[in-house]
This record gives sequence, structure tokens and C-alpha cells, in this order.
Amino acid sequence: MTLTAQDRARRIKIILFDVDGVWTDGTIWLFPFPVSGADGTGTDKTGTTKMIEVKGYSAHDGAGVTLARLGGMKLGIITKRISETVALRARDLKIEFVYQGEAFKMRPVREIMEKEGVTLEEIAYVGDDVIDLAVMRKCGFAVAVANARAQVKAEAHYVTPHKGGEGAGRDAIEFILEAKGILEQCIEKSIDESNPVSPSMDIGKGGDLK
Repeated sequence: MTLTAQDRARRIKIILFDVDGVWTDGTIWLFPFPVSGADGTGTDKTGTTKMIEVKGYSAHDGAGVTLARLGGMKLGIITKRISETVALRARDLKIEFVYQGEAFKMRPVREIMEKEGVTLEEIAYVGDDVIDLAVMRKCGFAVAVANARAQVKAEAHYVTPHKGGEGAGRDAIEFILEAKGILEQCIEKSIDESNPVSPSMDIGKGGDLK
């Protein structure tokens, strides 16, 4: 029997995301950072320039993480790049699984499966480029964002209506919650003043590393 996207989404317990092009629009901003002995341009006496990396994230995705957690799911990010801004955003959202510097993304997926006792059918993955295909071809629910490469869209079970950095992560989360029949319930929980989970999520302490 051929499974529909909704059939696949109903089984999901863990949602994993790429970062660049999924949680962001794919743009990577690099700025010179003043270091000891810098000449005002970010270059020190040895001619070395320190750089800081800046990314922009959608608040809609942050709210989506809250909804997913209220729906009983765990979340993770797997990215090839290593960036402090990713670590900060993950801390803000209290993401359970954070893997950076991963060129081969099935390795952390296998580690997560072992830790959590889940199967591939219970994992969703949201990606945009060919590096993501290794996981998308094996996981239970493969999602491509609207700005994904054509090869990635061709192998996805679902393509989000929004682009990366514009709420694509939220689209994936809401599709899964809708398939489970609990989207409206999660929304109501998120605005329930007596619910202790919602106020603790995405509280915007991006610079606080504690």
C-alpha cells in the first residue's frame, strides 16, 4: 500500500531540520570582528581578520517549535556548518538535538535513533539541498522547503508553501500536527495562560549563553 504524506506524518515523533536555507533564507553574512591590536577594520597586527557570522531566523518557526513540543514531539538540527548563531538559536528554543559540522547527516540520525528508541519511520527531516538527500531518502517523512533544489523537491513527500527563513519550518510542523489531528489543540495550549510550557519557549535571550 502506498502511504500518503498524511499517513507518514501521523507516525512522526522527532522532527529534524537543516539550518541554512531551511531555518534561514540561505544567506550567510560575514563581518570583520575587532580583535586585540585591530586597526579599526577588524585586522590585527599579523594581518589576520576575525569574522563573525550572522543569520536571520523566522519568529514563525520559533512559535512552531512551541507547537511541536506541545504536540509531544522532539526536535533537532543537523548542519554541515559550525556557527555560534545556530547554537544560540538552539538554546533559545531548547532544541533537544543539536549537531553541527556534520557532512554525513545519517550519522547523527542513527545516534538519535539509538538514544530515543525510535525508528526511521518515526523521524521527519526538513531540507533544501542535495546534502540532505541521504536522510530524506530513508526517513519516514521527507520535507523540502519551497526554495529547495529541484532534486530535493523531487524526492520529498511534502514541499512547504513558504521558503526557508520565511516560516518553512512552521509549515512542516503544522502539517504533521494537522495529520495527527492535534494542531488546533496545540494552538489553544500555546495561548493558555495556565500552561507552563508555552511561556518557557522562545523567550528571546539570544545573547545569554547560560
